[in-house]
Amino acid sequence: MTGGTLERHLRLRSATALVIANMIGAGIFTTTGFQAADLRHPLLMFALWTVGGILALLGALCYAELGAMMPEAGGEYVYLRETYGPAFGFMSAFVSLTAGFSAAIASATESFVVYLGTFVPFLSEERTLLAGIGVVDVVAVAVVWLLVWIHQRPVRSGTGFNDAITAAKVIGIVAILLAAAALGNGNASNLVTPSPSFAELERGELFAAMGTSLVFVMFCYAGWNAAAYVAGEMEDPQRDLPRALLLGAGTVLVLYVGLNAVYLYGAGVDDLAGQVEVGVVASRTLFGSWGVGLVTVVLCASIFASASAMTFAGPRVYYALGKDFPPFAALARTSVGGAPSTALVTQGLVTSVFIVSGRVDQIQQYAGFTLSLFASLAVSCVIALRLRRPEAERPFRVLGYPLTPVLFLAVSVWMMYWAFQGRPIESALGLGTVVLGGVLFALQRRK
Repeated sequence: MTGGTLERHLRLRSATALVIANMIGAGIFTTTGFQAADLRHPLLMFALWTVGGILALLGALCYAELGAMMPEAGGEYVYLRETYGPAFGFMSAFVSLTAGFSAAIASATESFVVYLGTFVPFLSEERTLLAGIGVVDVVAVAVVWLLVWIHQRPVRSGTGFNDAITAAKVIGIVAILLAAAALGNGNASNLVTPSPSFAELERGELFAAMGTSLVFVMFCYAGWNAAAYVAGEMEDPQRDLPRALLLGAGTVLVLYVGLNAVYLYGAGVDDLAGQVEVGVVASRTLFGSWGVGLVTVVLCASIFASASAMTFAGPRVYYALGKDFPPFAALARTSVGGAPSTALVTQGLVTSVFIVSGRVDQIQQYAGFTLSLFASLAVSCVIALRLRRPEAERPFRVLGYPLTPVLFLAVSVWMMYWAFQGRPIESALGLGTVVLGGVLFALQRRK
């Protein structure tokens, strides 16, 4: 172990792949069923996926300005620390360790194992081994530690692994879209036909359903800021960071809308409602039994790649925290190969706890709400720094300022308000995590 620095080795291709891999994970292959149950109208679902993609692009523009100003490892941890002080930076890092990466990796690995059950029936059986921990939980935890081992190796090999598996999953998703359009046995009317129960929704219920669903959507888009976390390892962050953020977010927006069209083309809103394995449900109708296996392979590869990318990116935040706070200096230790080894292990432990303590939808809602809160705080840094430090060098400036950050903040606040109405427990847990981070900061400061 060393206390060394991170090596600058990432180029535009790898940074963009990291964004895409972080974004396309378990969410897009599981949340559509939850949205169908809440919204009950396909056009509303498409609208929210489009809004979410636009919101991600607006956020990417804001992070591009901040990242080009402060090209360091850590992402919003650095932006909040420099803008609002170390307390906000500390809380951001704590949220990253819990909701930001560990909860998201837990959701991804659990979904990966569930889809893997298509080929290994033993995994699809609801077996409890000990204290309520099931087979899926145990296998998901094993996958987490496999990824930790992969990224403990020299960082260049981890980057190459991520580039290759990201390319494979994008090719696979494009193949699914083309096959559904050319060979799929679907029903185009599903794309516009609501559930009969949609008419029963009252106005307040509809807004709450939209807020909750948009949190699910933004959970799926989470990762649009992934390149910001590794700015300290990019060869030319001031040039490549904005490009990677925008290229990655734009690509994923197109793929997400296409995948949701495939799901609805293959199965109606009522058929998808409440289903976790929406990809399997839709592909069974579209392609028959042969297609289910093919689609599931793509889904498993996509989810695994996302978990891998998050395993790579997250520890860079804790590394930055360890650099700044002596009580957490161990998190800044790197291996001989340049990996933040202690931070990787810490994240693996927290992820394992999430896996054995919650359901996929609960984890996603908790993580989505909390991530939206801190992404909003980070975006607000653009406005605060423009007012306080107008003379600072800005290699990249947000297009459409101030409308771009203001619009992002307005939609985010609306979403979080209604999400709290629809899922108060998970949202309250998210706020509780922020408060806990503040308490820990105060304790270590006093110490």
